[in-house]
Amino acid sequence: MSKSDIILSETDIRTVGSEQTILRSSIKDKREWIMGSPVCTSLSRHQILHLGVARMLPPFEIVRSKLGGSYFLAGLSGEGRVLVDGRWKKCLSGQAFLLHPGTMHAFCAEKGKPWSFCWVRFQDDTLSPPVAEANSPVLASFDGETFRHAILGLHKEATTRTRPEMETLWLGLVNRYINDFAKPQLLDSRLLWLFEKVEDSLGEAWNNRKMARVACLGERQLERLCLRQLGRTPRQHLIWLRMHRAAILLSSTNQKIEPIAFEVGYANPFAFSSTFRRCMGWSPSNYPGRLAG
Repeated sequence: MSKSDIILSETDIRTVGSEQTILRSSIKDKREWIMGSPVCTSLSRHQILHLGVARMLPPFEIVRSKLGGSYFLAGLSGEGRVLVDGRWKKCLSGQAFLLHPGTMHAFCAEKGKPWSFCWVRFQDDTLSPPVAEANSPVLASFDGETFRHAILGLHKEATTRTRPEMETLWLGLVNRYINDFAKPQLLDSRLLWLFEKVEDSLGEAWNNRKMARVACLGERQLERLCLRQLGRTPRQHLIWLRMHRAAILLSSTNQKIEPIAFEVGYANPFAFSSTFRRCMGWSPSNYPGRLAG
């Protein structure tokens, strides 16, 4: 079975001897790997289902089909891989990923190498915007070690239950680190301007030259800036914005696939369906939450 086949189904491979320090928001989750971990009900104030610090021994691989919330993962040591837009990307120390709700979430350790990382799993609700917005970075530099201390500080206070006010402070710090990472408004103003224009007219025939002209940058400058701040090239981010809009339309309207494809810039519905499946993990017709059209 190829890697592209594996990512299309739920997977949970954890090796005995791996180490995890976990907090969860309630006892509702009955999965074996989280059972017995302490409960911190305060997590739900920030839409957090669970968080933790892990040192995972290979083989280790997690695939989640369609999660209703954002997922934040920061590398500490070793090397892992994270699925982004249908492609596996390295996750090293000093890097963090922010995975969007409604997409296939997958990550794994490299063969023969332990991998240490921190994570926060959100359950975004309909009353507030998700942690990961359309123009949030998917990959960027991040001080995972400092973040690890914040999670461990929260874990200690939540399990000793002697100073509730300190638990609140640690939780606020954890949430602040992630929100600062996720905020699109912290992007370079030229990228903000560009992708606001792109989002307003996804059906246009955008290419690198046109995007660079709108951003008042050279094509290579724009690519370097996008990679540094968003973790995607300009073209990859354009595709992501189109697929993100298509997912919203699939979930909120009863439009057929062909007009949705046209609305987000694809004259060929088959090319659209292939790209959507690669980026989101599902074909448009099988996308969870899809309204009948």
